[in-house]
Amino acid sequence: MKGLDIVFISREQQKSVYDWATISFNDLSVGKARCLINDNEFTIFSINIYPEYQGNGYGSAFVEDAKKRFIQITADRVRSTAIGFWERVGFRKDGDTENWIYLRESD
Repeated sequence: MKGLDIVFISREQQKSVYDWATISFNDLSVGKARCLINDNEFTIFSINIYPEYQGNGYGSAFVEDAKKRFIQITADRVRSTAIGFWERVGFRKDGDTENWIYLRESD
């Protein structure tokens, strides 16, 4: 999505157990994501698009950006109401867990 800007803020910078991503569109903050980055593995705990910006594709665009950056992405403990979203962006259920995963194919 042209105009989308994702900035990752490390857990060390935040003095937190989580990494965070700010999601902006045309210099306007539209949301944030709580995540964990370990080399080429990325775990998403939550994507929060602010209510006034929901429905514009920013959450999907964030995931598409992550798919270009990381080899494996885990959506941690997906709620039943969000399963359709994760299916639409190419994730599959991880066995008997509540997690959904995406594995990028080798180039």
